[in-house]
Amino acid sequence: MKKEELPQDESLLASMTRELMYVKDKEGKYTTDLSTGWDVKKNALDNAWDDIRERIEAASLAVKNGEKSPIYYFMELRIMDFQVLSGYTGYWAFTIKRHMKPKVFGSLSEKKLAVYAKAFNISIEELKNFKG
Repeated sequence: MKKEELPQDESLLASMTRELMYVKDKEGKYTTDLSTGWDVKKNALDNAWDDIRERIEAASLAVKNGEKSPIYYFMELRIMDFQVLSGYTGYWAFTIKRHMKPKVFGSLSEKKLAVYAKAFNISIEELKNFKG
């Protein structure tokens, strides 16, 4: 692609990052230049963020309806899966799944809640008092 044809379509990440691309200069030699993005990539990122927002909203509703504990919401909010949260907490995935049950969550010790709070970068009170 020629340097003049390098896409500069604004995306949500344009203010945070730019992509290094190889382009041809006027003499036909390869060089590098920065791009703020292009429409195809922007659309893909927008769709991905829409999916993430929907998952967060569904998690909030599940907590509000008493179907899941706040651990589920904060895991979605921080864009974690069981393996990632397991890595941060040291708990096995099946233990985390068990802790997502509201009744089990209500019986967790302050020490266990502190582990989750640290993983989510929130206070224990925020974790305990989240209602969806």
